Amino acid sequence: MMFSKPRAALAALAILCATAVQAQDADTVVARVNGEEITLGHMILLYERLPDQMRATLGPDLYDQMLTQLIEQTAVAITAGDLTAREQKFLDNSRREFVTNSRLTVIAEAAISDEALQAAYETRFADTESRREFNASHILVATLEEAETLLAQLADGGDFAALARELSLDPGSGAEGGVLGWFGRGRMVAPFEEAVLTLDEGALSDPVETQFGWHIIRLNESRVAEAPTLDAVREELVREVQIDAVMAQIEEIIAESEVERVDTGIDPMLLQDQTLMQQ
Repeated sequence: MMFSKPRAALAALAILCATAVQAQDADTVVARVNGEEITLGHMILLYERLPDQMRATLGPDLYDQMLTQLIEQTAVAITAGDLTAREQKFLDNSRREFVTNSRLTVIAEAAISDEALQAAYETRFADTESRREFNASHILVATLEEAETLLAQLADGGDFAALARELSLDPGSGAEGGVLGWFGRGRMVAPFEEAVLTLDEGALSDPVETQFGWHIIRLNESRVAEAPTLDAVREELVREVQIDAVMAQIEEIIAESEVERVDTGIDPMLLQDQTLMQQ
């Protein structure tokens, strides 16, 4: 019983200390330099910028180093006097960049949900034609006349693979009898792809000109590629949803803003003139 009062006092002190800790927030002042306050919030933001290895050593020593750094920076900033034009404009740009990135990051993160990802997934892979793949063969020759002669030979029953090995200027596919293997949209140059899209399986194209020469194309097969699972493309969809959300927000803000460009007559080469920043 003789320890009851000290124990009660210690318990009361612990409650007071806990209350004091709980009352601390980002505005809690940790130092003053010529009256300018350094807060716990300033410390937290500085800590966030430290390398992971240094943040792992958080304790009294690191805390003191950080506070010392902020005290020194505050003292220097106070005694630095007025900002130069260059310094002020740099801060203007930095503030715009920081605020914009902060706000748009919030928008990007808020845009992600299971529903948004599912909708993006369905939009991308619902169109089976966009996933169609083609297995085609071709014979490449130098001139239209050669291509027309080749097409006549094939129409008369000529063996496509044999003619490809004999005549094709494409050494890779030529050695394989003209076979190009499977490819999707966007893999071939535009005239070649456009011709393939018009062909039925087993049909031959008319002569097709590309920058490589003249082609006779045969469509061997086509198929619809199986769509990947949502999880397989989740990271891509996240970026897609976030970009769409950010761009939509920017467009909305610009549409509601009064924008006036008055840069008529400004020579772009003036951006290299550093003497303007010294005026």
